[in-house]
Amino acid sequence: MTTELNPLQGIRVLDFTFMMAGPYCTRYLADLGADVIKIETAEGDYMRTREPLREGHSAYFGHLNCGKRSVVLDLKSPIGLEAARQLALRSDVLVENFRPGVMQRLGLDFATLCEANPKLVYCSISGFGQTGPSATRAAYAQIVSAASGYDLAFAGYQDVPPGADHRPPNNALFLADVLGGTYAFSGILAALNQRHTTGRGQHVDATLMECMLNLMPYEVQEAQFPIAKRRPVYPPLRTLDGYMMVAAVSPKNFEMLFDAIGLTGWRTDPVLGTDTERQAHWHEVMSRIEHWTSQRGTAVCEQVFSDAGLPATGYKSVAEALDDPQTAHRGSLARVRLGSLEHRVPNLPFKLSAARVEARPDTPELGQHTEEVLGGLLHMDAASIGMATGGATKSAS
Repeated sequence: MTTELNPLQGIRVLDFTFMMAGPYCTRYLADLGADVIKIETAEGDYMRTREPLREGHSAYFGHLNCGKRSVVLDLKSPIGLEAARQLALRSDVLVENFRPGVMQRLGLDFATLCEANPKLVYCSISGFGQTGPSATRAAYAQIVSAASGYDLAFAGYQDVPPGADHRPPNNALFLADVLGGTYAFSGILAALNQRHTTGRGQHVDATLMECMLNLMPYEVQEAQFPIAKRRPVYPPLRTLDGYMMVAAVSPKNFEMLFDAIGLTGWRTDPVLGTDTERQAHWHEVMSRIEHWTSQRGTAVCEQVFSDAGLPATGYKSVAEALDDPQTAHRGSLARVRLGSLEHRVPNLPFKLSAARVEARPDTPELGQHTEEVLGGLLHMDAASIGMATGGATKSAS
């Protein structure tokens, strides 16, 4: 068995993405061994400027773009645009996340490119799709979270006192972007696999909106078939030194939980004895459990529940999760170079027994591979490269 094989070895990806959803998708392709060529303007992807910064380099950008090659092109110049077209004709996959219509105006749309490169798998990532009444709406992750119903659904699970402000919650986690990149990645892999059969590529049209709808299987069904009562929510349980989560999702789990905390007489208790009664008196049940946890430290509670086979954990910070022994054991994080420094990024959340699935260690400097790619792949001379980039070139280092 070897772990050095790259599942996407030999696949070239032309990356016209920026910000988060598109770059995450193409980073996943790079993690599987694809040669990802990131096209940037002379100013570079805006994420290069976003904190946290280390010696002027953005760890945020590195998280999304490690393992790629960076090429600067001026798409407003005829020679730069032609260079982009020639790279597309030599690529297996093209990924873009411009607003619908932009690539068509540039002559780099799927319909145009597939005539010259019928094997091209072309992926577009947008907020609402390439067609339809909302196709050209400007959309970032926060917009789609609000438009999809996710934010109001999330707010609906919070215990808000009567008379309190029911303002929708702040949402600083870019779920739509991460899901958009992930589903687009899946669509590209499916299209590449189908290409083995048909010999032809196809257009993958991925939307953040549909990604968010897929995040909410229960809520989508409940919206069509409303129920009279909100489904139970597992609340944070206070401990002596923090909070913990216990998810007793089945009647058997509750029985194990009550026995673990020594709650005698629960079988004949009118509130605790049956699943029907527990569901009807949910807040009281949770309060009784919290009465027990609140008198003990988080680690003690977690150990008692773990010994009983119950799903339970103390609440951890992201920093604590990164340093968890299980994370280290799994090799969940890869070390990536950022200038002269290193930082950690999560690997893809699966492993293959006979292939390498891992974030590649280098984050490209802006335009670092321009001469390498344009000269080596397109055989352009220095003068032509200068015109194609608007004079912004940087030798590979």
